[in-house]
Amino acid sequence: MMKQPLMISRLLMHAEKYHGDEEVVTRTVEGPVHRYTYRDLARRARQAAEALVTMKLGGGACVATLAWNTYRHLELYYAIPGVGSVCHTINPRLFHEQIVFIINHAEDVALFFDATFAPLVAELRPRCPTVKHWIALVEADRIPEQTPFARSYEALLESRPGVFAWPSFDENTASQLCYTSGTTGHPKGVLFSHRTTLLHSLTTALPDALSISTSEVVCPIVPMFHANGWGLPYTCPMVGAKLVLAGMNTDGESLYRLFEAEGVTFAGAVPTVWQGLIDYMQAGGLRLSSLRRFLVGGSACPFSIIRTLSQDYGVEALPGWGMTELSPVGTLTTFKRKHATLSEEERLAFRTNHGRPLFGIDLRLIGQHGEELACDGKSVGELQVRGLAVVDTYFRGDTSALVDGWFPTGDIATIDGDGYLKITDRSKDMIKSGGEWISSIELENIATLHPAVAMAAVIGVASAKWGERPLLLAVRRAGKSVDKEELLAWFEGKVARWWVPDDVQFVDSLPLTATGKLSKVTLRQRYQDYQLPAQGETHRNGLGLASGHARTGRTPGGN
Repeated sequence: MMKQPLMISRLLMHAEKYHGDEEVVTRTVEGPVHRYTYRDLARRARQAAEALVTMKLGGGACVATLAWNTYRHLELYYAIPGVGSVCHTINPRLFHEQIVFIINHAEDVALFFDATFAPLVAELRPRCPTVKHWIALVEADRIPEQTPFARSYEALLESRPGVFAWPSFDENTASQLCYTSGTTGHPKGVLFSHRTTLLHSLTTALPDALSISTSEVVCPIVPMFHANGWGLPYTCPMVGAKLVLAGMNTDGESLYRLFEAEGVTFAGAVPTVWQGLIDYMQAGGLRLSSLRRFLVGGSACPFSIIRTLSQDYGVEALPGWGMTELSPVGTLTTFKRKHATLSEEERLAFRTNHGRPLFGIDLRLIGQHGEELACDGKSVGELQVRGLAVVDTYFRGDTSALVDGWFPTGDIATIDGDGYLKITDRSKDMIKSGGEWISSIELENIATLHPAVAMAAVIGVASAKWGERPLLLAVRRAGKSVDKEELLAWFEGKVARWWVPDDVQFVDSLPLTATGKLSKVTLRQRYQDYQLPAQGETHRNGLGLASGHARTGRTPGGN
C-alpha cells in the first residue's frame, strides 16, 4: 500500500484541485470585501512559500504572525508549515510584556503583521533581537509610517512565479505554535504537528462533530491567533466549504451584515460574541436569513444564549469543549439516535452539556484522593484527557505535562455513561463554602436566564463564617431594570438555598481575558477586600440537612 505522510500542504492541494472555484471572502481591515478562490489561495500560498525559502525562513524556523482573520493570514497558515517551518500565531490581546516574552521564548526569526498592529510592532522591534525580518501584510506603497523598517508582503509575492513544489517530510514535524493566554505566570507554548493538524481536521468535519461539508458557508469568528482558529481554516478547504473571514470587527452589527451578505450558514465564536449579535438583532428587530448552526466554545455558554438563538432565531447550538493543549477541540454536543424522542425543551436543556469526545480523545474523572471515578453522570471530579493530539510537554519545557499519561485540565466535571461531559467549573473558580462546593457556572447560567440580565459572573469572596460565599456580578440589559432583591429571588427553587449568592453588584461591563472569556482572576483581585452584607436567618440545603455548614442567608426578596 502506498504510504503518504499527513501534510498540511495536501489540504491545500486537494482544495485547489477539487474545490478550486469555491470562494474565500475577507472583510478587510481597510473596509472593502476581498474575494478570491481556493485556486487563488493555493497560488499565492506557493508564492509566499517561495519568498520564505528565498529569505532562508524554511527548515524549522519559527515564523510569527500578528494578524486578524484575513486571506493573507490564511496564506501564511499554509506557506509557513508548507516549507517545514513553524507558524507561530501571536495573540495581540495579551499584555505587551507577554508578547515580548513569547517572541523571545520562541526565538522567532520573522514576524508578519497587519497594519493595525504597526504601533505595537514599533515597540516590539528593539526588544525582540531574534526577529530579523518584519513584513507588513500590505501593498508596497502602504507601509505604515510607524514601521519604515518593514518590508511589504505584496512586494515579496509580486515577483514569485507561484510554481513551488510542496516538499514532503516527516508528518510529525512541528507546524504551528500557540501559546496559552497565561492568566498566571508566563504563557506556555503548545506545538502542533502536521499529523495532529490533519487528524483534527478530519475528525471535526465528521457528521457527529461539526458536520461541515462543501454545501456550507463557514465564518470562523474565533481569531486565527487563538488555538488555530479552532482548526476551521484547515477544515474548510479540506471539504470545500465557502470560507468567510471577518477581519478585525466582530461586533454584533458587523457580523450580522457579513452573515446576511455572504449567506453564512455556520459560524464559531465565544459566548460574548454571540451575546453581542443577539443584542444587535433584538435592538433592531432583525432576523437571520441563512445562519443555521453556531459553534460556541472558549468558556461555558449561558443557557440564555442557546435558548434565544434556537427559539427566537431558529439557529441550532453546537456547544463544545476543548483546550489549546488538545489541538484544540475535544468534545461536541451532538445527539444519539436514542435522543430522537426528546421534546424541544429537553433538547435545549441537553445542549447545556459540553458534548462527547471526538474520535481520538479519551476522558476520565479523578477524585480528591487520586481515585478514578465512575462515569455515571453524577460523580464529580477533576477532568483528565489523553488522545492522539494532546500535548505531552510544553514547548521548551523540562518536564512532561502529563500525570500517568493523562493531561490534567483543571476543570471539574461529570461524565455520563455515553461519554457526555458537563463542566461544572474550573477548579480555581469553584466556591468552597463551609467545606462544600458551589458551581459558579451554574449560578451564572441561572442569572443570565433572567430577562433583564445580559451577562453575569459569580466569584467567591471571603466569609468569616463559611470561608467563601458567592458574590454575583451582573450587567443589566439595555432598557431593562432589575434590583438586587428581585435577582436573588430569581434563584429560589432553582438551586439549594445555601447556593444562593449572598450579594449582588451591578456593573456596566465584565472584564474579559485575551481569548474573550470572563476574567475571574481580574474579578477576584478587584473584589478581594469586598465585605459581604450582614447575614440573617439560617437556611438549610435541599435535603433539609446542615451538611456541615448550615447556610446563613436571606429570605426570598430580602437581606
